[in-house]
Amino acid sequence: MAHIQLKNISKTFGNHTALTGLDLDIADGEFFVLLGETGAGKTTTLRLIAGLEKPSEGQVLIDGVDVADWGAAERDVALVLQQYSLYPRYTVRENLEFPLKPKIRRLPDAEIKDRVDRAARTLRIEHLLDRKTDRLSGGEMQRVSIGRAIVRKPRVFLMDEPLSALDAKLREALRTELKNLQIQLGATFLFVTHDQIEAMSMGDKVGVLNHGRIVQTGTPHEIYNNPRDTYVASFVGSPPMNLIDGKVVNGRAVMAPLNFELPFSGRAGTGGATDGRPLVFGIRPEDVYLESGAPVEARVHDVENHGVEKILTLRVGDTTLRATVPARTDVAIEQPVRFAWNPDKVVLFDKGSGVSLRHAS
Repeated sequence: MAHIQLKNISKTFGNHTALTGLDLDIADGEFFVLLGETGAGKTTTLRLIAGLEKPSEGQVLIDGVDVADWGAAERDVALVLQQYSLYPRYTVRENLEFPLKPKIRRLPDAEIKDRVDRAARTLRIEHLLDRKTDRLSGGEMQRVSIGRAIVRKPRVFLMDEPLSALDAKLREALRTELKNLQIQLGATFLFVTHDQIEAMSMGDKVGVLNHGRIVQTGTPHEIYNNPRDTYVASFVGSPPMNLIDGKVVNGRAVMAPLNFELPFSGRAGTGGATDGRPLVFGIRPEDVYLESGAPVEARVHDVENHGVEKILTLRVGDTTLRATVPARTDVAIEQPVRFAWNPDKVVLFDKGSGVSLRHAS
């Protein structure tokens, strides 16, 4: 398999800068997820590693070797795209065999059969091998296109939003299968998505990309619990982290819009130096709770019932914030409630830069 490094990569298309000073390190055998909104530069990064684009600046290294002058075939990477690149008049078996039958270096028939059968077993598509691909469902077609990548035994799998065209239930099933597949193959996977649930559930490591720059890299746990800035805090998590303007006064969190106050733990990564400084308080919805004697009164603005839990939108003056509460919590819209937060879970961000005070050097 392969260790991939991108060093100080920039890429421009005419006047448009797609990537700026990008550094990325994907360990051998790691499932790395590149997470970002549409237009953040995810696909460009993938194409640079695949050899379909050349960087304007910087180096692409595979196992420590600069592959700048290597073509796509020499890099030995497999690309799986959102659109299934299958031959509709071929059967599934013929589609899977196709990458193994190049004019030069064709594999022996017995090895081709063995590789195809193994990939079909792994992806549970044995029963489809003699079916034409234009007779398959979306999920089956995506399995076949992943199978075409597997049979080649590439050094690196590059996946560009391969699940986004599928329905929610199938996406969930394939997420688990892809993760298991990566463990089974021990392969290096770079998976690109704008869906943070995919990123958090599949990645060993996640890199968050914003306007062509990596803003934070870490395990899903690190990125969720210790976001580097307000962009990561609001992008990762469903529902996202609550971000409320305010300041710390004598060990209390005072929110600017209504001057409501909540107890605050100095453990949020700051000293007394924050007193009076404009801040943004970050708190995850699951760390906001309703309690009859709690310090702040709010009104219930909205209730989303998710079965095991309810996500409430609470309104305090002009400010709204989300709270995740047990499903049995009995609340109605416009009902007054009182809430508090877990002070140990508060993350403080500088109001000006948006950077977490834990990360600020």
